Amino acid sequence: MKIVDVICAPGRTGFFFDDQRAIKGGAQQDGSAYRGTPVTEGFTSVRQAGEAISVMLMLEDGQIAWGDCAAVQYSGCGGRDPLFLAEHFIPFIEQHLKPILAGREITTFREMAEEIEAFEVDGQRLHTAIRYGVSQALLDAVAKSKHQMMCEVIAEEYNTKLSDQMIPIFTQSGDNRYENSDKMIIKGAQVLPHGLINHVETKLGAQGELLEEYISWLRDRIIALRADADYNPVLHLDVYGTIGMVFGTDNAAMADYLARLEKAAYPFAIRIEGPMDVEDREGQMKALRDLTRIVDERGLRVEIVADEWCNTLDDIKYFADNKAGHMVQIKTPDLGGIGNIVEAVLYCKEKGIGAYQGGTCNETDRSAQVCVHLAMATAPDQILAKPGMGVDEGYMIVYNEMQRIMAIAKARKRR
Repeated sequence: MKIVDVICAPGRTGFFFDDQRAIKGGAQQDGSAYRGTPVTEGFTSVRQAGEAISVMLMLEDGQIAWGDCAAVQYSGCGGRDPLFLAEHFIPFIEQHLKPILAGREITTFREMAEEIEAFEVDGQRLHTAIRYGVSQALLDAVAKSKHQMMCEVIAEEYNTKLSDQMIPIFTQSGDNRYENSDKMIIKGAQVLPHGLINHVETKLGAQGELLEEYISWLRDRIIALRADADYNPVLHLDVYGTIGMVFGTDNAAMADYLARLEKAAYPFAIRIEGPMDVEDREGQMKALRDLTRIVDERGLRVEIVADEWCNTLDDIKYFADNKAGHMVQIKTPDLGGIGNIVEAVLYCKEKGIGAYQGGTCNETDRSAQVCVHLAMATAPDQILAKPGMGVDEGYMIVYNEMQRIMAIAKARKRR
């Protein structure tokens, strides 16, 4: 079967593009907006509407395979590609990718995805968001040509087995970290709440006291609201480097603080994502490696999660090889082609480091659904509920797609 046409449509994501450097630098939140001057190239305001591009492949039998190009909320920082705007990149896709895809025979996902991953224009690789969305569409095209689910294609091509269990879903609260936590607890989310702790003075505290107080509140809230005493979610907080902003490079002091958070979270396990951000890959790896070692030596019940500067497949392998964290976030849009997500999960599992198949609130319903198929074929330790920060919508999309996959797989076995 052939691809006969490539169609692009602009779209909105489930959240916003935020200038992380401006926010860390003191931009003031004003309702859903931020007051201040953007500092990252490409931004026209500190917060602006998230954009996506739907790439649709018309197949010769009339079916439409599609995926969504999307980039992370904090684009343009932490070693990531620049801001992704539809008006700039739809003409680019039509000029450079449509000629090589229209008329192409559908082969295997891996073959076609690797071609897009390696494709260059003027000596430059494609923006990660383009590789992300186009590879989703190619996976869907292969699945439709073979009358399979996308997860079945991945399992077949990567020699894995479909999970017959739900992958733990990690929900994110945004700034509404109290009311949204209630939603997570009521719905039984296995990992929560993310928290968006991205500002020292208002969210972490000058000595970390605000986060400690929030974790204590969250612990008590789970115990008060849970319908079943066996419901014991993992508390996962993303602190965006703010712990390092308070304690500097003093790993002993950071470990002391993590011990306080462990005590506040008890009896629940706790994960801290991005404790510091030293603004380069090598330094970040070493900082996380050293902190992880101290945490282990002290026997703390705290897991460190790598995020910033751990963006590409090579980065993830580098951090995993050096045990820079107990878990690595595989931030799906940052990896470009979705084949890299599969490779990253499998590599982390091979190395004995936690695989968190994440992403961003700034994705779409389509990219979230495709990511569920990848997860069901590779079984990471947790998957992010996305897009958005409202909890209900992202959790619904990921949960329901997972349930559909399991129901279809069971029905096929019966037949």
